[in-house]
Amino acid sequence: MPAPMSEPRSWRVAVVGSGPSAFYTAEALLKADPAVAVDLFDRLPVPFGLVRGGVAPDHQNIKGVVKVYNKIAANPGFRFFGNVRIGRDLQVADLAAHYHQIVYAFGCESDTKLGVAGEELAGVYAATDFVGWYNGHPDHRQHRFDLQEARSVALVGNGNVAMDVARVLLASPDHLAPTDIAGHALATLRTSQVREVILLGRRGPAQAAFSPKEIEEISELPDVDVVVSAADGHVDPLSKAWLEKEGARSQQRNAEFLQAQVALGEGQKPKKLRCRFLVGPTELHGESGRLRSVRVQHMELVADADGTPRPKATGKTEDIRVDLLFKAIGYRGVPCPGVPFDDKKGIVPNVDGRVVEKVGGAVRPGHYTAGWCKRGPTGLIGTNSLDAKATVDAMKADRAAGSMLAPTATDVTTLLRARGIDSVSWADWQRLDAWEVAQGQKVGKLREKLVSIDEMMQRIRALRG
Repeated sequence: MPAPMSEPRSWRVAVVGSGPSAFYTAEALLKADPAVAVDLFDRLPVPFGLVRGGVAPDHQNIKGVVKVYNKIAANPGFRFFGNVRIGRDLQVADLAAHYHQIVYAFGCESDTKLGVAGEELAGVYAATDFVGWYNGHPDHRQHRFDLQEARSVALVGNGNVAMDVARVLLASPDHLAPTDIAGHALATLRTSQVREVILLGRRGPAQAAFSPKEIEEISELPDVDVVVSAADGHVDPLSKAWLEKEGARSQQRNAEFLQAQVALGEGQKPKKLRCRFLVGPTELHGESGRLRSVRVQHMELVADADGTPRPKATGKTEDIRVDLLFKAIGYRGVPCPGVPFDDKKGIVPNVDGRVVEKVGGAVRPGHYTAGWCKRGPTGLIGTNSLDAKATVDAMKADRAAGSMLAPTATDVTTLLRARGIDSVSWADWQRLDAWEVAQGQKVGKLREKLVSIDEMMQRIRALRG
């Protein structure tokens, strides 16, 4: 249990979530007024959101951002309340009774559906489930992926999440072994028979959503060829004109890289990443309830009103034989009890970070949102910093105008104790953090994660002494 406040503060803020947007919100608030009290709540006993549960284990340079979050947490106005679920342990009304403002920064925890026939077949998975599984997220530890029976895998989407999934499927397990990958995932990957991953993108090579570094990283794996056919690598005249006028340097680099791969052909390495473009799944076909092929519709690019190339179906279809398919077409928000939700966009409805009761509805005073549940799953980790600052600017303006909640209690620790909630403090997390690192060192890994909430809580209680 976090320590009670030494004295009540005149500006108290609850932040729901503890991923990047939550920490950047805390940072902006603490810079705005050192006397503010910021309490972060997370349903898991551990912080950092997708930095712990989403960033690929072989991308430790990206996970290094937690050093920034650790500095934020060291501020005397900061507290962490892990293992506290809003809607179960505390209600939104409880937060409103203790805080002047509430910020929802709980991200997007579900996946976007394809919406095609056959999506329910065995062998069809959400990339979000696979990512959570290999990262040891408690929600995903029970998943099973039939990698030992599969040789060919389709990946719908070609953003960076798709690239992470492709790299984990194709990389040697020995490449991943020293990281903080979940033990159960590494054991399964060692039995994997996957030799081919096929990326399926609806747009052309000039509009590929992955970053150049991600595709180049896969091409540098010692036993993987990145294969692009002449047809798939072709940049049509419309895209060429668009690239010259509107395209970012990253998109130009992608197009150049993919065209260079065309010249290399099939290559001689045992594993392949095949990059397909201008194809979109329309049906998934199976035998005895298990996926056997994906039917794709070929697309062509046509200019919309402002000249941007958009995919349009040609009517031509193709069946691609695959053993598994992962959907990597985006994360989606999940409703939180007591918090308005825009079901169409999968976010908390808001105007410039101020929560509204419904889309187009009235502002709910004192309630705000930041990060993915504010704007949708877009941008990189650092994008959340500017986003959080914008929300905090709105919070400061409302505070100056006297538009805040009117809490009747000062410290939520009293309520949590009364309800018998064993919340995890930042000191608790630091002890668990050190323990996981020590356990990893014993087996030659950066960290050995605990992957269930029960195991985490048992270890935390033991470490408290």
